[in-house]
Amino acid sequence: MARPSQAHVRRAELVTAAREALLRRGVIDLRLRDVAEQANMSTGSVLYYFPTLTDLLREVQREAVERFCVDREKAAREEPDPRRRLLGMIRAGLPAGSDDELCVLLYELGTYARRDPAYSAQHIRLCERQVALYAAILEAGAASGVFTLTRDAITLARNLVMLEDGLGLHVTQAVPTLDTRQAEHLLLAYAADVTGCDLENLEGPDER
Repeated sequence: MARPSQAHVRRAELVTAAREALLRRGVIDLRLRDVAEQANMSTGSVLYYFPTLTDLLREVQREAVERFCVDREKAAREEPDPRRRLLGMIRAGLPAGSDDELCVLLYELGTYARRDPAYSAQHIRLCERQVALYAAILEAGAASGVFTLTRDAITLARNLVMLEDGLGLHVTQAVPTLDTRQAEHLLLAYAADVTGCDLENLEGPDER
């Protein structure tokens, strides 16, 4: 009786190794040999499962995008109050610090989007999923009367996503220019300006 294929297991192990090597070296300096050493495999064995390093990193990116989006979408579904949904959305999108693995991965891999159409398409899908989620929250808040939007929901959602990305990059630098709490305050200030709702005062200090 033929033994079941272990290809999916090996591929998953290589994705994990590539993720760890990427976090250690950064996307610019990453080499196929780094991934092979992390996985305790030869470079030839890596190429058996992924024809190029780009193919492997594309899978790392796909997995990271899915984890990031699913977590935020789940949190939004579970909160009925649009104000708290928006507050939670903002907090979930910011890095916890300069060593936030998931956010660092997405920022590192985002640099590939400038030169690889497949990476660019995945980057766009990530952005659009976040915009759609923000827009749905804003529209729900406007419909219930708790938000008074200054512009259409899509425009405001796009601005929130772009602010989130820009602030997140500053938080994850080797020498951060601001911390997560400062970034959150800036995003919440913008959200208050465009919704007419002070999100920072929804809860007491002991609930944060």
